[in-house]
Amino acid sequence: MLFQGKPFTRREGIAIVLCYTGIGFAFIHDLGFGDTRSVLIGGALVFGSSVSYALYLSGSGPMIARLGAMRFSALAMLVSSAVTLVHFSASHPITAFIQPLPVYGWGLAMAVFATIVPVFAQSAAIRRIGAGRASLFGMVGPILTIGFGWWLLGESISLAQTVGAALVVLGILIVSRR
Repeated sequence: MLFQGKPFTRREGIAIVLCYTGIGFAFIHDLGFGDTRSVLIGGALVFGSSVSYALYLSGSGPMIARLGAMRFSALAMLVSSAVTLVHFSASHPITAFIQPLPVYGWGLAMAVFATIVPVFAQSAAIRRIGAGRASLFGMVGPILTIGFGWWLLGESISLAQTVGAALVVLGILIVSRR
């Protein structure tokens, strides 16, 4: 909205308020556990990361239109991979690259299913429905994290998390209606 001059629709505005309120409820839940300072620092880092990602999403729309979703995604992943490898090489000894074989298998699986597939899908979504709506659908990520924590790790889910999840789902339903 700020950089491209495209205002939110009323429905998108309502969805944003609902989604961020829902995430706020989940965040409030975390404040009740242990070190409040660490939770606030983590929350600030997550917020900064989401602002950075929002800038990426809003700037990627015109680039995806120019380059195409596949080419843009491949270029973005190549650049980010190169920067990550340079940083890792500069901050770790060369022996850090030597790992047991299963580590490489799990790393490959994570690269494909947690990075490559989602990045290409996100770019395709931006091309089809726009950056704003695609970022709202991305709000489901924290909700999935809570659900998988309960399912796979046996974590309990609080009332605040449940209310937050319901608000996020409601926001996504509002924006996804035609």
